[in-house]
Amino acid sequence: MSTTPHRIAATFAALQAKGRKALIPYVTAGFPFADITPALMHGMVEAGADIIELGVPFSDPMADGPVIQKAGEKALALGTGLKQVLGHVREFRGRNKDTPVVLMGYANPVERYDQIHGKDAFVRDAAEAGVDGVLIVDYPPEECADFATKLRAHGMDLIFLLAPTSTEERMQEVARVASGYVYYVSLKGVTGSGALDTSAVEAMLPRIRQHVHIPVGVGFGIRDAATAQAIGKVADAVVIGSRIIQLLDDQPHEKIVPLAMDFLRGVRKALDA
Repeated sequence: MSTTPHRIAATFAALQAKGRKALIPYVTAGFPFADITPALMHGMVEAGADIIELGVPFSDPMADGPVIQKAGEKALALGTGLKQVLGHVREFRGRNKDTPVVLMGYANPVERYDQIHGKDAFVRDAAEAGVDGVLIVDYPPEECADFATKLRAHGMDLIFLLAPTSTEERMQEVARVASGYVYYVSLKGVTGSGALDTSAVEAMLPRIRQHVHIPVGVGFGIRDAATAQAIGKVADAVVIGSRIIQLLDDQPHEKIVPLAMDFLRGVRKALDA
């Protein structure tokens, strides 16, 4: 059991003390090059990222839009699986002990990992690599109490998605097991789709906060500094994924990190304005 405060909670506390919002970029691990991820993570932190979400590639990602699906397919083709993703985190931790890292993915790779490496191997190995949070898209909260307890015992948070369609009951279920932050998906449907209705997000957040007393991050549909700034006025964190993946797609190796940094610097500046 770790005695240090969870890195995610510590990060939000430090930001809240300064009146700042968390910037959380999402990238698919192993995209667009198998070896790029640790360097990309360091670059994003330098550009102002507070927490990094790493997508674990999976062959049947039903909640992801076409952009992230395609990135996942490319990463899989380059040989990136959960074992490699944990390797990226371990490498990142060689130089960065402070920035929280959240793995986002599906139940299947986690369950397969445990089948291969033994019961609860994922929780043990993720903690050892330096993972701070896990978001499993297809794990419903009512089935997760045991998994959440195991993660917390290893200093990790279980993070959940809430959507515009989430009922009060679902919010209560999530509030019971979630820690770290919750991730509000601001559009119905899949990642990277459509235009963002900031006033609808604004109306939803007080409803979520009646039940959920940890920070609320908002993602899906945030594409630029202006939408990030609008969301940052009402949310505790802004999550940007599809837009970064689009920027990096088909770019040469040497341009990947500078492009991501340049984009995130603009977003950070707007969030802090």
